[in-house]
Amino acid sequence: MSESMLNMWISFIGMGLLIVAMGLILFSRYKLKGVLAGIVSALAYIALIFGAIIIIYIVFSGPTA
Repeated sequence: MSESMLNMWISFIGMGLLIVAMGLILFSRYKLKGVLAGIVSALAYIALIFGAIIIIYIVFSGPTA
Protein backbone atom coordinates (compact mmCIF):
# COMPACT_ATOMS: atom_id res chain seq x y z
CA MET A 1 0.00 0.00 0.00
CA SER A 2 1.38 3.36 -0.99
CA GLU A 3 1.80 6.27 1.38
CA SER A 4 -0.97 8.18 -0.40
CA MET A 5 -3.47 5.36 0.07
CA LEU A 6 -2.46 5.00 3.71
CA ASN A 7 -3.02 8.73 4.27
CA MET A 8 -6.44 8.42 2.62
CA TRP A 9 -7.52 5.62 4.98
CA ILE A 10 -6.14 7.45 8.00
CA SER A 11 -8.09 10.57 7.01
CA PHE A 12 -11.26 8.46 6.64
CA ILE A 13 -10.73 7.19 10.18
CA GLY A 14 -10.32 10.79 11.40
CA MET A 15 -13.50 11.89 9.64
CA GLY A 16 -15.34 8.89 11.03
CA LEU A 17 -14.25 9.79 14.55
CA LEU A 18 -15.53 13.33 14.05
CA ILE A 19 -18.91 12.01 12.85
CA VAL A 20 -19.12 9.58 15.78
CA ALA A 21 -18.29 12.40 18.18
CA MET A 22 -21.03 14.57 16.71
CA GLY A 23 -23.60 11.80 17.05
CA LEU A 24 -22.58 10.93 20.61
CA ILE A 25 -22.70 14.56 21.74
CA LEU A 26 -26.18 15.01 20.28
CA PHE A 27 -27.32 11.70 21.79
CA SER A 28 -25.99 12.54 25.24
CA ARG A 29 -27.50 16.03 25.25
CA TYR A 30 -31.00 15.17 24.09
CA LYS A 31 -31.62 11.54 25.10
CA LEU A 32 -29.57 10.77 28.20
CA LYS A 33 -29.61 12.08 31.76
CA GLY A 34 -27.23 12.02 34.70
CA VAL A 35 -24.00 10.07 34.93
CA LEU A 36 -24.56 8.15 31.70
CA ALA A 37 -24.80 11.42 29.77
CA GLY A 38 -21.50 12.52 31.29
CA ILE A 39 -19.77 9.27 30.34
CA VAL A 40 -21.06 9.38 26.76
CA SER A 41 -20.08 13.05 26.49
CA ALA A 42 -16.58 12.28 27.72
CA LEU A 43 -16.22 9.52 25.12
CA ALA A 44 -17.52 11.90 22.46
CA TYR A 45 -15.02 14.59 23.34
CA ILE A 46 -12.18 12.05 23.36
CA ALA A 47 -13.24 10.93 19.87
CA LEU A 48 -13.42 14.58 18.81
CA ILE A 49 -9.88 15.27 20.03
CA PHE A 50 -8.42 12.16 18.37
CA GLY A 51 -10.26 12.87 15.12
CA ALA A 52 -9.01 16.46 15.09
CA ILE A 53 -5.42 15.35 15.76
CA ILE A 54 -5.60 12.87 12.89
CA ILE A 55 -7.01 15.44 10.46
CA ILE A 56 -4.45 18.06 11.50
CA TYR A 57 -1.65 15.50 11.00
CA ILE A 58 -2.91 14.61 7.51
CA VAL A 59 -3.34 18.24 6.47
CA PHE A 60 0.07 19.38 7.70
CA SER A 61 1.95 16.31 6.42
CA GLY A 62 1.62 17.79 2.95
CA PRO A 63 1.32 16.17 -0.44
CA THR A 64 2.77 12.74 -1.15
CA ALA A 65 4.79 11.68 -4.11
